[in-house]
Order: sequence, then C-alpha cells, then structure tokens
Amino acid sequence: MATAPITLVDNSWVRPLSQTLTIYFKEAKYEFLTRLRLRAYSISTITFPLMFYVLFGLVLNQKDAPVGGVGIATYLIPSYGTFGVMGASLFGTASGLAAERGLGWLQVKRASPMPPFAYFMAKVALGMTFSCVVATLLLLLGVTFGGVHLSVLGATKLVAILVAGSLPFCAMGLAIGYFVGPNSAVATINLIYLPLSFCSGLWVPIMFLPKFMQQIAHFLPPYHLAQLALSVVGAGQHESNWIHWEALIGFSLICLGVARLGFHRDEGKTYG
Repeated sequence: MATAPITLVDNSWVRPLSQTLTIYFKEAKYEFLTRLRLRAYSISTITFPLMFYVLFGLVLNQKDAPVGGVGIATYLIPSYGTFGVMGASLFGTASGLAAERGLGWLQVKRASPMPPFAYFMAKVALGMTFSCVVATLLLLLGVTFGGVHLSVLGATKLVAILVAGSLPFCAMGLAIGYFVGPNSAVATINLIYLPLSFCSGLWVPIMFLPKFMQQIAHFLPPYHLAQLALSVVGAGQHESNWIHWEALIGFSLICLGVARLGFHRDEGKTYG
C-alpha cells in the first residue's frame, strides 16, 4: 500500500500540506455523510423551517399582507432562514460533540495522528453546508409559490449572509457540547434554541412582540443575524450592519473561549 511521503525535520515528523488538506476534506466529507444518514438530524433540520414557512408564509398568508415594508412571504425567508441556520449549526455541533465525547470517540481521535482541528472544522463545515441547503430551499419555495421577487445578486447575498451567520452558532454548539452529556444534549439545545428563536423575532416579526421583548432581542445573536438577512430584502430595522456583525463576532469569540475551556478540561481528565 502506497503511503504519502513524510519528512523528518529537527527530529519531528512533518506532514505534507497536501496530505493535511486531504485529511481535513475527508473528515468533513465523512461527518457530512454520517449526519445525512442520521435522519433524526438531516430530515428535521431541513424540513422544520420549510414546514413553518409553508404554513405561515404561504398557506395562512395568501393575501401577502406587508410586514416591515415587504410581503410576509418575503419577510419570512430571512426569518425562518435564521431559524434553520441555528438548528443546523447547534444540533450538528453540540449533539454530535456530546455524543462522541460520551462514547470516547474524542479519545480515539486524540490518539490518532489526525490534525486536532480537523475534527472541529468538520463540525463547522457540516453546519454551514446544511445552512446553505435550508436557505436555498426556502428561497426556491418563496420564488416558486410565494411570489417573492429577488434578484440573483440579492438571493446570493442572502444565502451568503445566512451561511456566514452559521459560524457563531457552530461556536455556540461547540461550547454546549463540551459541557452537556450525550443524553441531555438535545433537551439542553432545545431549551436554548427555541426561546432564543421566539425572543429574537424569528417566529413572530419583531415589531409585533411586546416592547420589553424587543429590547431584550438586541442582546440575542439570532436577532442580529436575522436583521442582517432582512436588510437584504428591505425589511430590517434600519440599524447599522456593522453593529450586527460586531455582535455576532463578539458572541463567537465568547463561545470559542468557553469551548476552549471545555476542551482543556476534558484533555486534563483524560491525559492529566
């Protein structure tokens, strides 16, 4: 069996860059295939936001009453797109990480010569891939059945924002996954995911929520991603996009810091 060349530099083995990239790609590929075959994840992650959009955006709002200056079918694409991105990212990272920690799979990965970050990058790639699928399908539904009119550039920008916006929630998923057990992961995610979605104005447009909830929403990351996405279709709160990006970046850094603490805690238990 042929093996890739490995060179010895200063008494340490150095893996060629091409081989490292191959490992990252294969880890992401097999993570995606694993989750795709796990119907509890793949089907629910994709169908839940689509189902809500069909029900509330197409069936119950046939008159397409304007909300935020646009039709409800248009408004709910960014809204439920954010909801779908959160689900794909949180369940793809947190539940998977918690389950694999419980099974001891991380110890196997740690003992192998695989680059440590390949495992985590695969989780992030998974969340971004499913987020792209959800956002694209919502757009297709809106354009085909909801009379949504959006230019190719606008549609591309909307999908790109939602996919990029999955990164903070992947970071959040990693932080959760390191501090919950495999049996409590799904329940814990739902206790965070569902209230955040409602309070951020993803189910009910933010302007219809009580005043105090509208104020609370400004401290919640889903609100900021939803506003960035809504600004593409002309339905945002007319706030600076930089405020929203800064909030999401800051939230990501906090979650990554928490995940790092969890990583070192687990590493100390195993190898200390």
